Amino acid sequence: MKKQDIVFGIHAVEALLKNTPERIIEMWLLQGREDERLLPLIKTAKEFGVSVQTSARKVLDNKANSSQHQGIVARVKAAKILSDNELDVLLGKTETPFLLILDGVTDPHNLGACLRNADAAGVQGIIVPKDNSVGITSIVSKVACGAAESVPLFQVTNLARTMRYLQDKGVWIIGTAGEADCELYQADLKGPLAIAMGAEGKGLRRLSREACDTLVSIPMAGEVSSLNVSVATGVCLFEAVRQRQA
Repeated sequence: MKKQDIVFGIHAVEALLKNTPERIIEMWLLQGREDERLLPLIKTAKEFGVSVQTSARKVLDNKANSSQHQGIVARVKAAKILSDNELDVLLGKTETPFLLILDGVTDPHNLGACLRNADAAGVQGIIVPKDNSVGITSIVSKVACGAAESVPLFQVTNLARTMRYLQDKGVWIIGTAGEADCELYQADLKGPLAIAMGAEGKGLRRLSREACDTLVSIPMAGEVSSLNVSVATGVCLFEAVRQRQA
């Protein structure tokens, strides 16, 4: 298990300082980049006793393993990986849980975008399998624009078993599939809900699909047969938001 991570990008580091500043070990800034966007972050970091250093662009590129760091990189303690046990705590906090299940999403850009969608939609937690799934990486945090710090990610050993456990707790599970019982806009997405999305191309695995209460499809009017998983996730989540706010 990793003990430390690298987080980069203004939104990702800002979210760390706001939610879990105790995780930050040290920060590096681009030499000469002390502008109005970074100054508040520098001030907050120093208030928490974080060591802040300035470095050349090449040094930051190497630390972030990317040139998309926006002039700020942080070395942090690895985020706590939540498990099935913590899921019980989450379920005990609300009568109408709103969850997202991602089955086999291995692309960090897709997970980051799904986290961002989930945060915007008010999702209380994302559930992924421990195997064949990407966790929180520096790229995930950057793409998520801070959502990796605000939306809990639960890694479970057996996804289908966890889905059945959610059902026992009264959570209705809607899965997405080409061969579906109905279209998304005909489904009831109110009440305790988990939306299950499969990996792009493969979709939900058989056991995950069988663990769903019902399967829905997104109507497609054009030539393409499917959407990117993060786009499809956004469509499903915000249809649920629309119904739950009606």
